[in-house]
Amino acid sequence: MKMKTFVISLGGSLIVPDQINVAYLRKFKIIIDKFVRKGYRFVIVTGGGKTARRYMDAAKEIVDLHPEDIDWIGIHATRINAHLLRVLFRDEAHPVIIKNPTAKIDFKENVLVAAGWKPGCSSDYDAVLLAENLGLKEVINLTNIDYVYDKDPKNFKNAKMFENISWKDFRKIVGDKWVAGLNVPFDPIASKEAEKNHLKVVIANGGDLNNFEKILEGRDFKGTIIH
Repeated sequence: MKMKTFVISLGGSLIVPDQINVAYLRKFKIIIDKFVRKGYRFVIVTGGGKTARRYMDAAKEIVDLHPEDIDWIGIHATRINAHLLRVLFRDEAHPVIIKNPTAKIDFKENVLVAAGWKPGCSSDYDAVLLAENLGLKEVINLTNIDYVYDKDPKNFKNAKMFENISWKDFRKIVGDKWVAGLNVPFDPIASKEAEKNHLKVVIANGGDLNNFEKILEGRDFKGTIIH
């Protein structure tokens, strides 16, 4: 791809922290539109957010959920969020939501929206596979944390913050196994794949859209680079 293309894993906690965050999505769209006018392209992979959690919790109150079914609920939540994003970028977006990140993808539009693929991983993994599929070497993971820590800073005052961290050290923090509904800065399965293919992943708080712009512009930003 000749034009600068960004792969963004857009955390569901940003799209649906409780209710659908209309104010946030409006500002996010303004920024994406601004950079599209500059000639940039975007691949946006959506997370499930509170929508997924609500459906999972409702099902768990009635039956014992199989891990694969938990994943499928999350996947379908990412897909409704993806359709929301595609509608917001209708004039610029590829008309089809990408559900299989390994399939041949031929898009000429400025925005491509993707969602969850299959059980066993999160939308982070889909973002990594899309980057590989499109020959790109970086993923921006917009989530609800400012940095990667060696342990939860909410529970541990001595938690160590990282601005740069190797995949080897990061994977010691998140482990190697995916558990349905797992809440980590970047999915362990995605991390393993990213390390194997020498991808760089930026972890940043997507709620700070000024900081997001700095990332897109290549300026100093608040966040963690995993490489």
